[in-house]
Amino acid sequence: MIYRLACGRLACGLLMLGLGSFSLAGAQPPADPKPNTPIKHLVVLMQQNRTFDHYFGSYPGSDGPPPGVCMPFNSRQPDAGECVKPYYLGDDQSADLAHNPEIFGRQFNGGAMNGFVHALRLRKQDGALSMAYYDDRDLPYYWNLADEFVLFDRFFSSAHAGSIWNRLFWVAGQVTGEEHRIPKEGFGDLPTIFDRLQEKGVSWKFYVNNYDPQLNYRNLKDSPFLHPQVQWVPLLSFDRFIDDPKLSSHIVDMSEYFEDLRNGTLHAVSYMLALGATEHPPAHPEKGQRFVRKVLQPLISSEMWNSSAFILTYDDWGGWYDHVPPPQVDRYGYGFRVPTLLVSPYAKRGYVDSTVLDSTSILKFIEQNYGLKPLATRDARANSIAGAFDFTNPPREAEFFSFSRETAQEKAAPRIEMIYATYGGAVAVAVAVGFFASVRSTRTRRDETGVVR
Repeated sequence: MIYRLACGRLACGLLMLGLGSFSLAGAQPPADPKPNTPIKHLVVLMQQNRTFDHYFGSYPGSDGPPPGVCMPFNSRQPDAGECVKPYYLGDDQSADLAHNPEIFGRQFNGGAMNGFVHALRLRKQDGALSMAYYDDRDLPYYWNLADEFVLFDRFFSSAHAGSIWNRLFWVAGQVTGEEHRIPKEGFGDLPTIFDRLQEKGVSWKFYVNNYDPQLNYRNLKDSPFLHPQVQWVPLLSFDRFIDDPKLSSHIVDMSEYFEDLRNGTLHAVSYMLALGATEHPPAHPEKGQRFVRKVLQPLISSEMWNSSAFILTYDDWGGWYDHVPPPQVDRYGYGFRVPTLLVSPYAKRGYVDSTVLDSTSILKFIEQNYGLKPLATRDARANSIAGAFDFTNPPREAEFFSFSRETAQEKAAPRIEMIYATYGGAVAVAVAVGFFASVRSTRTRRDETGVVR
């Protein structure tokens, strides 16, 4: 059950987490080439390290784990010894599970998909933890969005690797260098979707929560550890996006996003990094959900909602279990499925989309929307997310989506309070019937004799 408040845009604005209502006056939006769809504002937020089964495996109508699945401790002898069934994690201790091409290969196991526990045990980690999952008790906001908009259950990570390659696919449609480090010379001349947008005169921004403009790949060359900002914002490893003010000025702090919404100047394409709230394990997903609501609700409440789309996706699987074997389209991927939602007034309502997609499918949609040429083979061949929209009907009104949700467990639980309420109601009805009968009788007698007996 969805608990939400339908409201006009001004009223919704007053509910926005202390942000206040939006001004209808102010600066005009940038003049962009006319898009090929009603979507004039695309906002994309990529979070960290989750799989579809880990977040939405028990979501009704989606492709979750098969009944009776039990992951062997030893994938070399899958029919012998102990195994682990998917289990509810809740508030139990989580961990940052190993996730690199070697781990992927062992978990994938030639398509058998039976190495999730064993691969991590070989790394001296708690392999059983890979089978843990969350559900609507932990993800009420995301599940509420899925109820009303589009949930993709065939959206794969682009590479069977970690963040660096997957996020490079997200902006460039291809990768270079090694999966675990940024090249000393950066990513060189690799074209990105933002180069294409810049050339076409289409406005764009990359919003970074808690952005530090002094941090880029150059001042971390000699460090064995990459700062998350550099690792998760690929543009900070391109010399031109560091040195050219025409490009670097588009990488900004998240505070500008709220200013752009208030001023009506949200750009045509916006990418986001929720630094500090990326849901990276061992963090519980609640903080990430609150961040998503913080950035999504003002968009829904703004005057630009009727021409907007918001995509929430994840960069890689993070070592967690997923039961669907990913298609191997080239030497890099796909990786395992990741949770992905589309929120838009044009999104199909309560729809589970099973089109095979990855992050280059987002690039494909941007290219289709503005007539841009593909960046690489991957995005040229990718399916687009366009099929998740319904442009035949008018856009939906703004709505406020809360964290309240009647979970599946609550629905199935005995309603003791309702039993008492029913019993109490029956007693009350009986008393009321007797009372009104008495009153009716008294009135009848008063009418007849004038005396209350």
